[in-house]
Amino acid sequence: MGLLGWGVPAAVRSRLERGERVLAHAPVSAGGDAVLAATTRALHLPDGRTVPWEDIDRARWSREEFSFVEEGSGEHTVALRDAVDYRSLAEAVSERVTATILVNRFVPFPRPDSTTGFRLVARRSPGGSDASWRIHLGEGLDEKDPRLPDAVSRALDLLHDQMGV
Repeated sequence: MGLLGWGVPAAVRSRLERGERVLAHAPVSAGGDAVLAATTRALHLPDGRTVPWEDIDRARWSREEFSFVEEGSGEHTVALRDAVDYRSLAEAVSERVTATILVNRFVPFPRPDSTTGFRLVARRSPGGSDASWRIHLGEGLDEKDPRLPDAVSRALDLLHDQMGV
């Protein structure tokens, strides 16, 4: 059963913004017309929620489920319907999330030769012009370390100068 053979349910079409297009969609285990849809702007969930691409940190698939981590909201899981080929949907999600990333830089901390550190990520919404920076602390880093704010600030300044973002 291919993805493109299924029509996009009216419930999804009615939520699309002007100019937003469905790139891929697939039915989910919730039944009825429930689908997971990837559009040019966001991931549309079967429960009616829309998650912008720039808010998805990572995603993964198995035959049983699609899971993703949303910035500030944690992990979400959608049960998938058996016997459906989700490759087009997986490809669309991967491509759209990756397209929002402008800069992704690991910064060693607390020393330049450290294997621990933090990651600075600049992301922009599809069609947007403003970049938002996010800081991801590596395992074992203490967010209350008094040296951390200065290290992040210096690394951001350097990236601004190098990348112009």
